[in-house]
Amino acid sequence: MKLTTLDHLPEEQVSHNPAIKKKVMLRLNDLPHLINFAQAYFAPGQVATAHSHEDMCEVFFVEAGSGVIQIDGQEHLLQPGTCIAVEPGEVHEIVNNGSINLVLTYFGLGA
Repeated sequence: MKLTTLDHLPEEQVSHNPAIKKKVMLRLNDLPHLINFAQAYFAPGQVATAHSHEDMCEVFFVEAGSGVIQIDGQEHLLQPGTCIAVEPGEVHEIVNNGSINLVLTYFGLGA
């Protein structure tokens, strides 16, 4: 068993934009096939630049705020309650184009 609480976790930088902060609840090897489980906080205007992962898929769930995710050049709106899965190799970019923090809970699974 592993128990974590967001309030007690340190903030870390998101690799695709160090200005974006995250709290990692679970890491590689904490559970089989799981790469990470985290919550990221995008301030208005922040962007996680376009990238892809050949070795994992990612699932994003919008907790608060709004934004856009581009996947292979196609835009999808991010609003509270939205869940979107990104397959290995799909190029994706996340933008907070709203006026409040975009809060994403997400996890990565090994492909």
